Amino acid sequence: MRLFRLILVMIAGGVLLSCGADRPELFKESRASMDTLVSVTVVSASEAEARAAIDQAFSTITSLGRQLDFFSPDSEVTAINRAAGERPVRVSPPVLDIIAKALSVSEQSGGAFDITIGPVSALWDFHAERLPDPAALRKALPLVNYKDVVLDAAQSTVFLKRKGMKIDLGAIAKGYAADRAVETLRERGITAGLVAVAGDIKAFGLKPDGSAWRIGIKNPRPAGASSADELLATTGLRDRAVSTSGDYERFFIREGVRYHHLIDPRTGYPVNHCRGASVFSREGALADAFSTAVCILGPEKGMQLLHRTGIEGLIIGGDGAITVSEGLKGTLEFRTHKS
Repeated sequence: MRLFRLILVMIAGGVLLSCGADRPELFKESRASMDTLVSVTVVSASEAEARAAIDQAFSTITSLGRQLDFFSPDSEVTAINRAAGERPVRVSPPVLDIIAKALSVSEQSGGAFDITIGPVSALWDFHAERLPDPAALRKALPLVNYKDVVLDAAQSTVFLKRKGMKIDLGAIAKGYAADRAVETLRERGITAGLVAVAGDIKAFGLKPDGSAWRIGIKNPRPAGASSADELLATTGLRDRAVSTSGDYERFFIREGVRYHHLIDPRTGYPVNHCRGASVFSREGALADAFSTAVCILGPEKGMQLLHRTGIEGLIIGGDGAITVSEGLKGTLEFRTHKS
């Protein structure tokens, strides 16, 4: 499941170049990576220090992108999928780590989030607006079961029990990449910054003026094409990550039915319980994965999941109704009318 989550818009200040004084300033760069636009912003009193740290953060993201790419013939994910039903595959620590986190979210969500959805997601073609062949879908569905992924931490291996199984980390990879990029920045001595891997954003520390980073949550049903980036709400972000899943980034409408990329692992078809969900967590990987799980479960069960796991979130139901978790209430500034 490859997610394109441009729902979140970073609305922090623009790039301010240092004038040479020791006063901390903002430095920002944007590059293409992981098939999307990635922005790294840091606070530093030294432009040289800032540029070096940003370069290292992009290197971390690019390396992860290569390891986790579902479509690349050379990625570690592809190596795991090729060996399904045959043998365990030794993987690098980051790949073992992200798969362990994914399986934990699968367990907590009762399978609403499942990285073994690869055989099903591969049947959907949103670019061509083509539905999967029903017979092929029926054949692929039995291969989806996160409980058939075997991790061996001591040997650093991953094994898919049945031939034909495929893991797809697209619904957690960008949040995980934001985590690792922030870790890289901290190791380089940066004490404040923000990493945005498309709509998966992680912030740490404060801006030079002492305020929190500001992010906007996009309205999933803007008034018109000219207002495609219309914001639903804004909020401050400090030492947290936020990710949004929505039904409007990759979709097509056939005979009045919206088919989008948020596919229920249990049926193989999209669910229309939610227009979108924004999830806030200390870890970008968890925010990323849980935002998908919440959309699959719907507003009521999704909010119950967030409550059980101690994670905050905003859910926009299929009817446009907005539900906000207790910890987020009073922290969001809504720009448009709440239906």
